[in-house]
Amino acid sequence: MKERLTAFIHGLILYDYILFASVLALFILLIVLAIVLRKKVGFSIFLVLVAFVLFVLGPTIGYLEMHKYLFKNSLELISQKKLSFVEAVVVKGRLTNESKRNFQECKITAGAYKVTKNKYKNYLYKLKPFKKMSIVEKDIASGATVNFKIIVEPFRYKRDYNITLGASCK
Repeated sequence: MKERLTAFIHGLILYDYILFASVLALFILLIVLAIVLRKKVGFSIFLVLVAFVLFVLGPTIGYLEMHKYLFKNSLELISQKKLSFVEAVVVKGRLTNESKRNFQECKITAGAYKVTKNKYKNYLYKLKPFKKMSIVEKDIASGATVNFKIIVEPFRYKRDYNITLGASCK
């Protein structure tokens, strides 16, 4: 857990610090305003509630949305092939950098999940793939496209399955 937290902190960029500082400043401003307006109890309690909701949800949603915008990319699944001589699936795809920034690294993850006739189970299976494999691509310029190949192994599943792709870029 400590390693994940230090890796997260080392991966922060200037915009993240600006976001966290502005949320903290807004939180303090709302708390001070609630204290100043303490004679209006209902409004003061409302300001305190808004301040705490902003303090919890602001950095989380702001971080996710900001990184979705700053590090925009698109993934395309070109092919997937289950090998017969080895317990593996070969997934080929294409990653395109659609942002205005160069990516230092992108962690591309391929996940395999079960497919059933029940649409609710399919939704749940998509959230928790039974097999995942990741690769890291480095130094992708703005507007550039990179082809990649991921070998998901050992892959022993014999029934119907689907492959999902995801990318986290910095």
